[in-house]
Amino acid sequence: MSGDFDDDAPQHVVVPRDALPPEVVSALLEEFASRDGTDYGSVERSLAEKVADLRRQLERGEIGIVFDPGSETTTLVPARELPDG
Repeated sequence: MSGDFDDDAPQHVVVPRDALPPEVVSALLEEFASRDGTDYGSVERSLAEKVADLRRQLERGEIGIVFDPGSETTTLVPARELPDG
C-alpha cells in the first residue's frame, strides 16, 4: 500500500452556501463573527450586526465558505482568496 492516499485529496473545498441548510449557515456566521481576533474597528458592534454584515457579504459573493478536510474546520474567506475549484 502506498502512503500517498491523501495526496490527491483537496486541501480546501469551497462550499456553496445554497448547499447548506439555512440554520447551518447562520451557525457558521455566528461562530465566525464571535471568534477571538475578529476586529471590527473602533466601533463596538453587536453579534447580530456582525452576522448581518457577514450574511450580506456572503449573499453578494464577497466572501465564501471553505472547508478544510485536514483540520475538519470551516471558515469564511474573501472571494479573491477562494481556492479554484
